[in-house]
Amino acid sequence: MKGRTAALVYSTVAMVVSFAAWAILSPMASTLQELYRLSVTEKSLLVATPVLLGSVMRIPMGMLTDRLGGKKVYTLTMLFLIFPLLGASFAGSFETLLFFAFFLGMAGTTFTIAIAYVSRWFPLEKQGLVLGITGMGNFGTAVAGFTVPLLIEAYGVSGTFRIFGVAIAIMALLFWLGTREFPSSPSSGSIPSVLGVFRYKETWLLSTYYFLTFGSFMAFGIYLPTLLQDLFHLTAVDAGWRAAGFVVVATLARPLGGYLADRLGAERMLTVVFAGVLLGALILTGLSEEIRSFSFACLSIALLVGMGNGAVFKLVPVVARGRTGAVTGVVGAAGGIGGFFPPIVLGMVRDATGSYALGFGLLAVFVLACILLHKWYFGQRKREIMA
Repeated sequence: MKGRTAALVYSTVAMVVSFAAWAILSPMASTLQELYRLSVTEKSLLVATPVLLGSVMRIPMGMLTDRLGGKKVYTLTMLFLIFPLLGASFAGSFETLLFFAFFLGMAGTTFTIAIAYVSRWFPLEKQGLVLGITGMGNFGTAVAGFTVPLLIEAYGVSGTFRIFGVAIAIMALLFWLGTREFPSSPSSGSIPSVLGVFRYKETWLLSTYYFLTFGSFMAFGIYLPTLLQDLFHLTAVDAGWRAAGFVVVATLARPLGGYLADRLGAERMLTVVFAGVLLGALILTGLSEEIRSFSFACLSIALLVGMGNGAVFKLVPVVARGRTGAVTGVVGAAGGIGGFFPPIVLGMVRDATGSYALGFGLLAVFVLACILLHKWYFGQRKREIMA
């Protein structure tokens, strides 16, 4: 099976395992808060820290994948993750854990590697669906949500980190044995040539969109356990399962969004997505402490941003112009950074005001800005076509 099917299957499963490692701190955040006596802001910083490196490093990792090949880069990245997972298992202070949490962020770069690797195997007309399926590796965030609390109860915090380290090592071996590089040689373009994707305004446009869609996915995915425990006093296991539900809905919606973008056009899909997310953000702003309204708004946002993720990456191969890894890295980095700031902002808002409402209000403002940008860009594009 060492061909396009293997590339798709193994890349997706490897991303599930890697994303579970990327999100491992969120379900154990309350346990760590008690252990190290952290403030809400410090807890938020710990949860968000892996997102930072996982976002910034997506750009160089996308370039490396284009130049060296996805099989090599993917495998080496997973092997590297063993280091922070084992290191975190021996951490004896908040500062030490924060150090290893930073390097754990490399797990987030597997998204860019997978997209760049898989996209080489399939024709352009199938990119929306195929890359949507690959993006289902985001399900790893849900895996962390419903397994980590149970593992902590059985094996403790240190044991949980070590179990994940073993899992990532096994996955790296299976990936190396089960896949092969794309038949044509990897790109050897120069770094200045690869970085030329920054000249395209479409790169910046898609980065803004993905900052919202994937950023919302990551922010809610990693911070929902904390929100649910703070707002509704749920247990860690209950909050983890509910947060996992958000991730499952968003992940399953991703290939649907890619498919609909293939059929109906990404412009229409994104218009619907932005309008729906705006409504959900407004509901959270006004009713964030009523659990039924909170759950409805969160699940609606999950469905919409999941479809939005698929629709955005339908456009990436078109914009990439032969440099899919580089564009994926830039857009993916923007999405990851979009998931880094909200947890910290929400923690600071909670410490300062005693409520999360202002944080959700800021989300609504950003969504509105994306709607106006979307309308302006595609309006301008239509005028250029008609001229």
